[in-house]
Amino acid sequence: METDALISKLNWFYSLELNQVDLYHAQYRAFQGTYSGLVFERLACVEQDHADNIAEKIKELGGKPTVLGDMISHIIGKLAGSAISMAGLDETLSMNILLEQKAMKDYKVLIEKLTQDNHQDQELLKILQHNFVDEHLHSEWSRTKIIAMKHSEFSLSNPG
Repeated sequence: METDALISKLNWFYSLELNQVDLYHAQYRAFQGTYSGLVFERLACVEQDHADNIAEKIKELGGKPTVLGDMISHIIGKLAGSAISMAGLDETLSMNILLEQKAMKDYKVLIEKLTQDNHQDQELLKILQHNFVDEHLHSEWSRTKIIAMKHSEFSLSNPG
């Protein structure tokens, strides 16, 4: 893959990750004081690490992290996080799963392309692979939380 094309792809991920940082921060604020709120706060930190690592790789390749990512992604993330949170926790989790699955799909495509091209930057491949795993874990936590919430609907909270 040509360097300019790779920088463009990495800028897409940079914007996506910044969006997720603000999405999870907004969800943290909406569900503050709950375990889910604590998880959303932690997820925002993980997504910020993703954005920072990708930004460093973009710079190493001679590019600049996109201004669009720096400005627009924050706004979109905050608005989406606040709006989604208003629908309740189960809807928030369902939307998060969709967003994480989109990120996973895009990471997978880039990882496979770089592997097919015998890309030499193993550190970049490892970053992308770790980000894929993190997105998968975020998605699975949301899925597990939805199942737990559904299960609690059919149990007595005060059986006595």
